[in-house]
Amino acid sequence: MDIKPRLITRSEGKCELCGNTHDLDVYVVSGAQDMTTEDQTVLVCTTCQQQLDGDIDIDENHWRCLNDCMWSPVPAVQVLAYRQLHTLSNTNWAPALLDMIYLDDETLAWAKQGLIVTDDNAVECKDSNGTTLSAGDTVTLIKDLVVKGANFTAKRGTTVKNISLTDNPEQIEGKVNGTRIVLLSEFLKKA
Repeated sequence: MDIKPRLITRSEGKCELCGNTHDLDVYVVSGAQDMTTEDQTVLVCTTCQQQLDGDIDIDENHWRCLNDCMWSPVPAVQVLAYRQLHTLSNTNWAPALLDMIYLDDETLAWAKQGLIVTDDNAVECKDSNGTTLSAGDTVTLIKDLVVKGANFTAKRGTTVKNISLTDNPEQIEGKVNGTRIVLLSEFLKKA
């Protein structure tokens, strides 16, 4: 028997990720072992499938559906939600969902098998204009910033040389007035 009718029944005729009801097809979740075909597949729409496969660019707003589907009782859906949240971890909303998602040990191991491994030290930090910042760059403040604990204000137009990236893609470290401080990247522009 074809698996698609069983998936349509399980999902009530909707994409198991975004809820779309059109152009649905079977998507096999990689990395599953010793599972039935039905347990390692998900019913997805064409939009989700193309973004999962990298055929089209990821639309971060489309994936806000992960807020709902990450609570699915279907392990294959949980795995795809976990992997997509990792893919979107540079957005301002996905890390919070990633902190909330719960997967049992076996499902978590399955989800981690399919993650794209990147350099842990590589943090993509962007300035107020969307330009990627790198360690050692020079930036300029675009707003006066009160520096708590140092009793001074970093004035707009101040140049900060030889910045360092942090674990948080929204922050950098640099020296202003001889004091090393953390600055939010949204108040900087690359010089």
